[in-house]
Order: sequence, then structure tokens, then C-alpha cells
Amino acid sequence: MESDKAIAVVSTKGAARWAAGHPWIYKTDVLTAPRRGPGIVAVHDRRGAFLGQALFSPRSEIRLRLLTVHDRPIDAAWWRFHIAACAARREGLPATAYRVVHGEGDGLPSLVIDRYGPYVVAQLLSAGLETVRADVLEGIRGALEPRGILLRHDTAVRRHEELPLDVELVHGEVPDAVEVREGEVRYLAAPRHGQKTGAFLDQRENRLLVAALARPGGRALDVFTYHGSFALQLARAAGAVLAIDQSREALERAAQNAALNGLGTITWREANAFDFLRTLERARERFDTVVLDPPAFAKTRASLPRAIAGYKEINLRAMRLLAPAACCSPPPAHITCSDPSFSTCWPTPVGTAGAASSCCGSPGPRRTTRRS
Repeated sequence: MESDKAIAVVSTKGAARWAAGHPWIYKTDVLTAPRRGPGIVAVHDRRGAFLGQALFSPRSEIRLRLLTVHDRPIDAAWWRFHIAACAARREGLPATAYRVVHGEGDGLPSLVIDRYGPYVVAQLLSAGLETVRADVLEGIRGALEPRGILLRHDTAVRRHEELPLDVELVHGEVPDAVEVREGEVRYLAAPRHGQKTGAFLDQRENRLLVAALARPGGRALDVFTYHGSFALQLARAAGAVLAIDQSREALERAAQNAALNGLGTITWREANAFDFLRTLERARERFDTVVLDPPAFAKTRASLPRAIAGYKEINLRAMRLLAPAACCSPPPAHITCSDPSFSTCWPTPVGTAGAASSCCGSPGPRRTTRRS
């Protein structure tokens, strides 16, 4: 079968990366690239030994993304099998909206599949994967049997691969709003127009954790609340929740979500987070639980210093609002803010604030699953 495929030859360094479990080979480690366009290619080392099959993106710095170390057909049945395996690993989650496929983390590079009840929202984020779209979609239909599949290709990552940015319904129907459940909370996801693929599914475990740690009957603050996902969970325990966002549209959806759960203890406030935290500090307000979930401050490497300064400031402001023995959940580390850099945003403000409080719910490291 290998003879039917275009071949990419990689350097010793590139081959070693795969052997060590890294799913990517960069442009600088590709000695001989296929002359055709993007797609699935066979990968050899410089001695001609077969290393595996990969998605090839001729315009990307990430030239090769490992799919398998085996010389087997990668067709619709292959995608169906591996997507079904991913779904099986998520069985029993306390939610009806969750990520089924985590791209490289599940050994299916540049593929994201999110489930919203009976609907699926997917992203094909590399040129190599785009060439086998039909097989991937057939695999999704076979493995998950959704009522509808929506492709949310309006993400900047695709621009780096010189792919179009659009939103496309490719199977069945997907409504503008879908009611989903997370633990004991229900909310409306927005697959067509919401952030990410419709909701911030990557924060599900943190939301449940914060709800468990919130002081019963206490006072909670949710900064950058968006559609209120953290605030809804906090309101299950806290006696009163103040939720802040600068988007009126987002707060309207958040209020709908609160009504859906019969929660009347949340106060929604339209405001700039940095300015409002200063106002709360001047008023000597205190909270038993504070959640910080900002958007990415570091969109590029060049903006990292300013982003770190922003994280430090917001952490400091939040810590100064904490009551004694309270809990603060810090902002997540984003893709352009490495763990060592991000860690500098937290300890110094804690010491500066002088609060006898604790940091809880910081996201752990992400792992990559090697495809066998």
C-alpha cells in the first residue's frame, strides 16, 4: 500500500521527535517533501525506513502530523474506529456537552469534535486533514450518529494553513441554541455563533471543581463570566454571586441560563473587568470565592510581556477582594503563555496582596496520546 502514497523524508532529528512521542515534524526537519499538494503521506527516515503516515501541510511550519506508525489504509472506516474509541473514553462524563476528540491529545491531529447533546460541531484545522474531509465526516456520522454536523471553520488557525474561514452545515440540522447539561446545571450553548465551537467546554472540570469548593452560603465573584457558566455552578452553593462581563449580549444569554435553572441569586453587571475590580477594591468589598476566566491576553509571542502584566494585575486585584481563608481560581494558561511564564503571574501578587487565602482550580498540563 505504501507505494501508492507520496513520501516525505525527514531528518534524524525529526525521526527522533516521533520516536519520543511528539506528533509533529517541522518544516526544517523535512529533507524531501512530496511534490504534490496536502494530504496523507508516508514518512521515511533518511535511510529509507518507514516511520508512519502523516498529514502533510506544504504551507505550514508544522509540515507533518503523525496519524499512525502502521502501513494500513486510512479511510472512512479508520476514522470511524478511532473517533468511536475517543467517544468510548468519554462515556459517563457528567455532561451532555463535551469534547469527543482533542486533536493531538487523542492521536487525531488537527481534528476537534465537540458534542452538544445530539449535535456535533467539528473543526478540521490543517490542510492535510481538509483533503480527507469526506472520510472524516463519514467517520463522524458512523461513530457518533448525530442529528447534525456543523463545521466551525471560523478560527484563525486555519488561516495559517491558507484555508478558508467559514461556518458550514454538512449534515442534518444544528440549531442556533442547544440546551445542554453540566453536572446539575443546564445552559444554552450557541454552536453557530458562540465562542470556540459554541461553549468553553475545556473549563468543564474547573467549573465543577469551583462549585465544590465554594463556601456554602458565601459570597462569590465571577470575572469575565461570558454566558455565566462559572456563575451558574457557583450559585448552587454560594448565597450570592456577582458576575461581570463587558458584553451585554453575553450577559443576556447568561441571564437566560440562570432563568433556565431557576437561579435568582446572581447579579449580572456589564463592566470592564479591570476597572470594576478597582471599584470593588476601593469600596472594600470582600468575597469568599473569586473566579477569573479571561480571554487570551497573549494572542502572539510578541504580546506575551503585556499579557503577563495583565495577568499579574488581575490576580492582584482579585486577591485583594478575598475574605480570609477564601478561594481564588486563577486564569488558565493559554497556548502562547508557557507554564514557567504563566507561573510568574501568580505567586508575586499573592504575596503582595497579603491575603490568607488559597489558589484553587489551576489547570494541569495537557498530555499527548501517541497513536499506535
